Amino acid sequence: MEKRKLNFWQIWNMSFGFLGIQMGFALQNANASRILQIFGADVHELSWFWIVAPLMGLIVQPVIGHYSDNTWGRFGRRKPYFLVGAIFASIGLVLLPQADMFIAFLPALWVGAGMLMIMDASFNVAMEPFRALVGDNLRTDQRTLGFSVQTALIGFGAVIGSWMPYALANWFGVSNETAQGVVPTNLILSFIIGAVILIISILITIFTTKEYTPEELESFEEDHTPAAIEKNSNDIEKSSLMDIFEDFKKMPTTMRQLSWVQFFSWFGLFGMWVFATPAIAQHIYGLPHTDSTSVSYQDAGDWVGILFGVYNLVSAFYAFALPYIAKKLGRKNTHAISLVIGGLGLLSIYILPDKNWLVVSMIGIGIAWASILAMPYAILAGSISPKKMGVYMGIFNFFIVIPQIINALIGGPLVKYAYGNHAIYALMMSGVSFLIAASLVYIVKDVDDIVQYKKNE
Repeated sequence: MEKRKLNFWQIWNMSFGFLGIQMGFALQNANASRILQIFGADVHELSWFWIVAPLMGLIVQPVIGHYSDNTWGRFGRRKPYFLVGAIFASIGLVLLPQADMFIAFLPALWVGAGMLMIMDASFNVAMEPFRALVGDNLRTDQRTLGFSVQTALIGFGAVIGSWMPYALANWFGVSNETAQGVVPTNLILSFIIGAVILIISILITIFTTKEYTPEELESFEEDHTPAAIEKNSNDIEKSSLMDIFEDFKKMPTTMRQLSWVQFFSWFGLFGMWVFATPAIAQHIYGLPHTDSTSVSYQDAGDWVGILFGVYNLVSAFYAFALPYIAKKLGRKNTHAISLVIGGLGLLSIYILPDKNWLVVSMIGIGIAWASILAMPYAILAGSISPKKMGVYMGIFNFFIVIPQIINALIGGPLVKYAYGNHAIYALMMSGVSFLIAASLVYIVKDVDDIVQYKKNE
């Protein structure tokens, strides 16, 4: 048996939930630091609050991957996890910027950090099965397209989420003024809208996408040539949660090689997300590092949202080009070149003269972001058994979250003690990390490319 070939709109609907997930994620990435500073966090403390995100990914994704691999019921295999994750993420989105309503019981800063934890855990519950679903449902020759469409939807969702606070304040007249401990109205409303769109987009995927049964996936595995090449002994008759550790030891060679690429890619991304707002407020707007409540700082924060939207918009369109570029250059070359462009984009922030020029930097970052979201997964999927797609996608997340945890632990002290509270140098470190990741791409063995080469001989 062979998996059916899906048309573009079937692939689009299958990943549509990612639009809402990434919209929520973008609202968090662009605004969580600002919200936490409003609630009283210092600049050098921000990375410590952000450590919640990778910790949740480290714990949640492999567990959810394992259970979704071994779930089948009337609602399907991956779909129940989408819905539960979306519901709890929506609750976190609504309550994070309104944490001050609990001030009578707990400090708003700690409530906000708790909501950040709930959001991150829930995003991870929803995201990991989406990655696995693409591997489940698509044939080898459609995987790059599948992950590219997913990346495009991530980009479009992130654009909407990133731009919404700026749009509400500047186009619709919603106030972005704040006082100590009070989040601006445009941010509160943005997070509520994000929560609604998240639920709707997840429901579209649930009602339009069919999943293969375990029996069908078993029949496909018999002819899964890339997995046969790896010969990783992935077939286990009786599965338990403890098998995750055994799976980790037996991970495919390709995954081990990609882990280093992922480490430096996500170390750089985390530094950008955490420190972009204070870095740009200081370096471009000329504000002191202690300023977090002035109108100028809120303007800087809103502009960072616009910039994040730009790089996500670039990534959405670049994602459509990735299958064609990869076909010409190979997936490894495509990923390496994209990372170099992104690294140069980050480094350029230091020398650009004003906020408008930062759009140029974001174009480079968007190219790298699209490739980071698509190419490693397209390369990885060819080396994994269908029966282990979920758990290995979850384990692969280790190499996304571990560098973020390390950056979270050392990023704040570096800004305070090594960089003299100049957060711009954290962004420079991120650019260097992208360049290191690009150099490491060439140690990776792309199993699908090997199979295709042998077919063409």
